[in-house]
Amino acid sequence: MIFARLTAAVFVAVSLGLGACATSIPADQVRAPQPTRPIDLDRFYSGRWLEVARLPMGITDGCVAAATDYVIVSATRVDLRDTCRQGGVDGKERAVGAAGVILDPGFNAKLRAPYFGGFVTWEYWVLDRADDYSWFISADPRFEKLWIYTRTPPSPAELAALVERARALGYDVSRLEFPETAS
Repeated sequence: MIFARLTAAVFVAVSLGLGACATSIPADQVRAPQPTRPIDLDRFYSGRWLEVARLPMGITDGCVAAATDYVIVSATRVDLRDTCRQGGVDGKERAVGAAGVILDPGFNAKLRAPYFGGFVTWEYWVLDRADDYSWFISADPRFEKLWIYTRTPPSPAELAALVERARALGYDVSRLEFPETAS
């Protein structure tokens, strides 16, 4: 009984420690370009965005038809729900949600999302977007993750143009994955 409690306490302590590490990014580890365009809260953080390209991550292996749904809660808080389908567009849905916090209120281009009760926290920076809010490119501050989202599935020419925009931001686009999207 004591061993089980000790094991549980160690697990919680390690998990909290790892979560804390993920929540604050030291300035010397910020390598991504800074967002340069403000985000209209109502136009951007509402509705569904389709993930059309991403840098590989273990958590997304086998995931297709990925999307993020946003709901504005306040001027500094946005609920989000990330979903994908495992193995195909008709596969089993995987989903995770977070109560996102806007880190730069008024500019609205930086969002911190604590998942799993804060055990895993990611920051998303909107590095580029369409004037009409039909697409955006986001990344993490460490320059390790990159996503391209659209409101509707893009044509091959539109997707190629978005990949070029990501290349212009300094990303190695040769590593991008292009998961199948739902129509």
